[in-house]
Amino acid sequence: MIAHLRGRPVGRSADGLVLDVNGVGYLVAATPSVLRRAGAGSELTVETYLHVREDALQLYGFADADERELFVHLLTVSGVGPKVALAVVSGSPAAELRKAIALGDHARFQAIPGIGKKTAERIVLELKEKLGALPQPALAAVGDGPSHLVARDALVELGYSVVDAERALAEVDPDLPAEERVRLALRGAAA
Repeated sequence: MIAHLRGRPVGRSADGLVLDVNGVGYLVAATPSVLRRAGAGSELTVETYLHVREDALQLYGFADADERELFVHLLTVSGVGPKVALAVVSGSPAAELRKAIALGDHARFQAIPGIGKKTAERIVLELKEKLGALPQPALAAVGDGPSHLVARDALVELGYSVVDAERALAEVDPDLPAEERVRLALRGAAA
């Protein structure tokens, strides 16, 4: 397995980033965080996962080991292939996705293009035990769980995307009741 590559980004294509490692160009389907780092043009290190199929070898690139680990876990979920797993990992930081799994937040995954309700439920169900429960401080970071989800769902009903609702709520004190968090998030969006 190719665990990581260190080299210079020399091009991009629809399929990903071309990374020159000692004169060999590797085509890597990468997360947006890798692509942002590659924009500088200097040497970078990319954590990788080599997916072997009957007709192809495909490299997937990640900014850090957490992204790669979550990608590998997603591949174990029935009905999730590497392209869908890359879309999931690309959508949000790995820590936020782990919190969503721990909280049983299916909607977070349904907001990702290519993932329907059943796949989102399978992701949460199958990975909840594998990833383990989060420690209490980590859960506190997203509010008190159910209250956070109530506030987020209220913003979604008002027309926000799940990701935009999460961003808006991140700016608001998580200790407030759900109704107050929604009101302040809406006020912040209007400012």
